[in-house]
Amino acid sequence: MKEKIGTYIEAIDKAIAKNKEELEQFRLRFISRKGVLTELFEEFKKVPNEQKREIGGELNVLKQKAQEKFQELIDQVNGSAGDNAEHDLDVTLPPIVEEGSVHPLSKVKNRIIQIFERQGFSVKEGPEIEDDFHNFTALNFPENHPAREMQDTYFISKNPDILLRTHTSNVQIRLMEHGKPPFRSIMPGRVFRNEAISARAHCFFNQVEGLYVDKDVSFKDLKQTLYHFAKELFGEDTQIRFRPSFFPFTEPSAEIDISCFICKGDGCKICKHTGWVEIGGSGMVDPNVLESCGIDPKEYSGFAFGMGIERITMLKYQIDDIRLFSENDLRFLKQF
Repeated sequence: MKEKIGTYIEAIDKAIAKNKEELEQFRLRFISRKGVLTELFEEFKKVPNEQKREIGGELNVLKQKAQEKFQELIDQVNGSAGDNAEHDLDVTLPPIVEEGSVHPLSKVKNRIIQIFERQGFSVKEGPEIEDDFHNFTALNFPENHPAREMQDTYFISKNPDILLRTHTSNVQIRLMEHGKPPFRSIMPGRVFRNEAISARAHCFFNQVEGLYVDKDVSFKDLKQTLYHFAKELFGEDTQIRFRPSFFPFTEPSAEIDISCFICKGDGCKICKHTGWVEIGGSGMVDPNVLESCGIDPKEYSGFAFGMGIERITMLKYQIDDIRLFSENDLRFLKQF
């Protein structure tokens, strides 16, 4: 074994590395877990006790020499690469700049904001960490409503009254609490729901909600606002329909569908061969919500709507997996 160690020390002293491939060969032979050192230390276990002190000392010398030589070879290879780079660099060449692109969600969000701003809506933002009152109670959610249960909402365990907002409606409540009608605003932002992640659902996503409160606001105003929005975003030929639905914070409530802009209503996989695709929900603000914010529902009325930005983006660009928006895959992002 002493002869083996001596042979390896001699090999290390003579070792050279002109490039990264030769450096890697040295590492694999002497430094890696399957290299010479590991093999020798396994053999060392069988050495008689009276020889362990002497051979163990030589093994440690070998190990130290291998590590020092490896660092020396790294410096040589890097220095060589640096020297070559210095001589090969042509400073007259133009710089190679790889430009990024606007994220598809940002593109669609900015376009949505632009459309509503032209209709007189301002943009409001609010906290992503919210209390129960602003996220549920003020929005007319009964205490036993399923949305309050843990499978839907991320509650902060140290304080069950604090949670990650499940919609941007909390901004509507804060807006009405601290101001006086009329209100005409949209609320884009990120929301969180405790859902299984799949191609069609995620635990966080982006919403944009809208609120208009004033005297004599009617369902007709809501319809005209959304008609204009759909035609601006999806095209002049887009049709829109409202289906009766239920939301605790609006009465009456309606789901918003638009005619499929891919097949023009003929039926395709995007619209599941119905000719229509759902983009969000809407309705007239429930009087209880107005009262909880200190607004007299006998004097004022209003409408609200909400839609998922990811869903609209997926429809607009025919993207079939919501997870692509948050994976930072440049091959996907460069398409936009």
